[in-house]
Amino acid sequence: MNELSLFNNFFDNALDAIPDFDFGRSLGMPKVDVKEDKDAYVMQMDLPGMTEKDVNVELDHNVLTISSHHEENKEEKSDKNEKKDEAKWLIRERRVSEFSRRFTLPEDVNGENVAATFKNGVLTVNIPRKALAAPKRIAIAAA
Repeated sequence: MNELSLFNNFFDNALDAIPDFDFGRSLGMPKVDVKEDKDAYVMQMDLPGMTEKDVNVELDHNVLTISSHHEENKEEKSDKNEKKDEAKWLIRERRVSEFSRRFTLPEDVNGENVAATFKNGVLTVNIPRKALAAPKRIAIAAA
């Protein structure tokens, strides 16, 4: 055994500690910016090439879900006199796009007044805050 083989074994074992990561799914996830002020949380998500009809926003039990499933259904016209030497699509991965992101919201969210707008490929979700009840002091009676 030489020093080089020890070095290789070290890196082989070190890579086992790295969790599996699905680069394909994570690279397709839209990025989100969230800003907080005294009245609301404001979330902005870049969705280039989409419209408001392509996006679904739901709030259920303080979990905000933003998702989309978009299929491009362009039909290609084929000539009956199609040449055999013409190129054909073998794989078309860019015709379907989908994502789903979930955000657990804090307790001070006013879920009744959440509003979303879509402009120039940016989804903006305005999540108003409500005042939380102050802790109640309980008097202890002597027995």
